[in-house]
Amino acid sequence: MSQSDQFPGPDPTSGEGAGFGPDLAEVFGPSQSDGGPELVQLLTPEGERVHHPEFDLDFSEEQLRGFYRDMVLTRRIDVEATALQRHGELGIWAQLLGQEAAQIGAGRALRRQDHVFPTYREHGVAWCRGIDPLRLLGLFRGVDHGDWDPAEYGFGLYTIVIGAQTLHATGYAMGMQRDGVVGTGDAERDAAVIAHFGDGASSQGDVNEAFIFAASYNAPVVFFCQNNQWAISEPIERQSRIPLYQRALGFGFPGVRVDGNDVLATYAVTQAALQRARDGQGPTFVEAYTYRMGAHTTTDDPTRYRLSADVESWKLKDPIARLEAYLKRNGLADAAYFEELDDEAARLGATLREGCKALPEPRILDTFEHVYAEQTAELAEQRAGYAAYLESFETEGSHA
Repeated sequence: MSQSDQFPGPDPTSGEGAGFGPDLAEVFGPSQSDGGPELVQLLTPEGERVHHPEFDLDFSEEQLRGFYRDMVLTRRIDVEATALQRHGELGIWAQLLGQEAAQIGAGRALRRQDHVFPTYREHGVAWCRGIDPLRLLGLFRGVDHGDWDPAEYGFGLYTIVIGAQTLHATGYAMGMQRDGVVGTGDAERDAAVIAHFGDGASSQGDVNEAFIFAASYNAPVVFFCQNNQWAISEPIERQSRIPLYQRALGFGFPGVRVDGNDVLATYAVTQAALQRARDGQGPTFVEAYTYRMGAHTTTDDPTRYRLSADVESWKLKDPIARLEAYLKRNGLADAAYFEELDDEAARLGATLREGCKALPEPRILDTFEHVYAEQTAELAEQRAGYAAYLESFETEGSHA
């Protein structure tokens, strides 16, 4: 099936919505707690392989074990970083507990030439792009602003301003069009952009403006929303009267809701959406329906605004547990594999603990070095003045 068959554009003469045929009206009812009948799923919470008429792929044993390894190690990064924050080694940490499948599925669907615009929670996608997790810790420890090169990794710096990265992604995607790397038919050249954001960000003006520009210019961008049900303390029901993916119809491009706790389905849907963008067919909205099992950040107390029963019910849909069940049931991974992975996770944890504490303290004057590509006279004067101010303390100390 071609990408255009999976994500057909809207037909203005038919009166039907984009990408979902004549039965679209049937799914415009209230959102269901399990994601609704429109949810794309390839692996059930019990670890049973199912099939989908539009999004279905064959996965090799190596791929399946690779997905599992990525999710396990990403969760270990998250657990270690949370513990480091609790011990005072990080100023804050944005947890991804429960969202590993959404991030690994999307991250592994990327090609080398694609570009990612993340929020501040895409630790799993960063892992897939080859970024050392210690570089993420440096940002949350406050020793830098993120020291990886976005061009080298195809992965932008974390964005703290909610939703701003969707505009950046759309502009970058429009630039790709003008660079002639979209719709040429060259698989090694054609590229796409993916913008990650949460359900809370979907209420921001920046996100909706990005949708308008992307639709107007047919930009090769995938809007990947991790709907984890909570915008800090606000439930999704307060933000949208319809499933989020259906909002795309109002902007004139297709949307699809995928089980964000199913790494196989997330990979398949994201791969199709990215390829559609690379082929020059424009934007797609992907809503990864998942759940934030942890806190919004380490400064948040989710017990104040949500029921523990909801958390317990979502634990039964754990993305790692369901793939582990599938691997074991089908004899795709033996005990040695899981033992070796546990050892690898333990080594990663030790590396993060030791490496975090060994990160060099920031040099305060470096702030002036990373504002402009070329130093300005005004900034140089400010730097000299502040350097003199700092030196005055050293001079006072020498007389004490």
